[in-house]
Amino acid sequence: MTKAIINKEICKGCALCVDECPKKIISLSKTEINAMGYQFACIDKIQDCIGCAFCAMICPDCAIKVE
Repeated sequence: MTKAIINKEICKGCALCVDECPKKIISLSKTEINAMGYQFACIDKIQDCIGCAFCAMICPDCAIKVE
């Protein structure tokens, strides 16, 4: 089954993926920041990911891949 993987060190926290996810399982981290100082996107319930790749397609920084 395909799943999305977010590279938190590349993510700039634009939240486009948060709005695009049809299952609403992506959110911005509320407690952590990456090395660049951004709140990065994270997947809350990876088991609910349907592998649609909408998040990867909308990401302007190519921080998300679907395998």
